[in-house]
Amino acid sequence: MALGPLMLDLKGYSLDAEERELIRHPAVGGVILFARNIATAEQVRALTDAIRAESGRHLLIAVDQEGGRVQRLREGFSRLPPLRTLGPEADAEAQRRARELGWLMASEVRAVGCDISFAPVLDLDYGTSVVIGDRSFGPDPAQVVPLARAYLNGMRDAGMLGTGKHFPGHGFVAADSHTEVPVDERSAEEIGRCLSVFKALAAELGGIMPAHVIYPALDALPAGFSRYWLQTVLRGQLQFAGCIFSDDLAMAGAHVVGDYHARAHAALDAGCDMVLVCNDRAGAIETLQALPQRIPREQSDRIAALCQRQASVQVASLQQDPRWQRAQALLA
Repeated sequence: MALGPLMLDLKGYSLDAEERELIRHPAVGGVILFARNIATAEQVRALTDAIRAESGRHLLIAVDQEGGRVQRLREGFSRLPPLRTLGPEADAEAQRRARELGWLMASEVRAVGCDISFAPVLDLDYGTSVVIGDRSFGPDPAQVVPLARAYLNGMRDAGMLGTGKHFPGHGFVAADSHTEVPVDERSAEEIGRCLSVFKALAAELGGIMPAHVIYPALDALPAGFSRYWLQTVLRGQLQFAGCIFSDDLAMAGAHVVGDYHARAHAALDAGCDMVLVCNDRAGAIETLQALPQRIPREQSDRIAALCQRQASVQVASLQQDPRWQRAQALLA
């Protein structure tokens, strides 16, 4: 069945009556899990099973499982280091570690019924962005690209496609788009250094999430609402064929576009396939009412392409896998 363009969040460990109704709405295509939805591996697997049973469709289920500061699945899962620890060199050993870490993360996420982790972060770290920091592989494209490619290969080994963020680069601005509207005043040439990472990896990504950042040298709108960034550059110049996710429309960086109705339509009109509304149930309902219940088939297909089609093992069984055990030695 076709999937709709809205990804929303949940309040707790199980579905409440309102959520059961919401996920049956044809404009809903996905659910994102946060720490408040996660107690144990068994509970998360029961929740993801319930989401799909209740919706009657294979909704796309996502989580942010980068490692370090951003790791939602914790109890009963491997404690993943931030991506920065894989550097500073991108030699063969560092790439091996990156591939094993990508496999470990994706395997554990899939084992509880989630389709994707919004990872990896492909922003370059200029030392100015607190919100990026050690979530980045590093400051140099020559280091970031091979490490990210190895990490993506590990994710693919586990049956998951990667989602790169935050296109075309959030690492230079100091402002946090969760609470402000960041403006990157650099020249087009300087921004191109960040863009080069996405250009190198576009063919290997299943999804991309643009930044709520304005780059006035190139366009007046934040990247996630900009036809220039999503159509001219991402689809046109970079030939990206995967799914484009908006960043959370509840974030302050999205407010410049207007209310939820305006944000949702601006993101979709610019080229996003799926929009996220998190931590604001009234906003999610407002967005749902503004969205079309049917979207173009190619748009729905790009979302569905990220859904896992084969059964994944339970976490307890995964822990018997020799590769999982080797990965634990690597973490140690």
